[in-house]
Amino acid sequence: MKRPGTPGKGGIVYSTELGRMCPSCGKPLTYCVCRQAKAPIGDGNVRVGRETKGRKGKGVTLITGVPLGGAELQALVTRLKKRCGSGGTLKEGVIEIQGDHRDLVVEELQKRGWSVRLSGG
Repeated sequence: MKRPGTPGKGGIVYSTELGRMCPSCGKPLTYCVCRQAKAPIGDGNVRVGRETKGRKGKGVTLITGVPLGGAELQALVTRLKKRCGSGGTLKEGVIEIQGDHRDLVVEELQKRGWSVRLSGG
């Protein structure tokens, strides 16, 4: 039988005391080192879309596939929020900017030399 919190499959994924747990190392996601060390893997395209689902009709701009990790990704979120003049957050590698700012975000990301595509409707 597998012990809870040990690396590999079958460990705890959520704890009421600590929140979400990393399935690889068994630590809380805020203290996980294995996830921060890995660079996000994708198809090389940064996707920018708009979503209103589950937000009571309020739209947000979603950015996925950014090839950064850790502090660099958080710095990009801060820069995009300032550029758009609105709030936002970083949730599990997906950047959320409040409002429909797709054009500004695409322009800013293309300045960094990334291949950017619009997704969704």
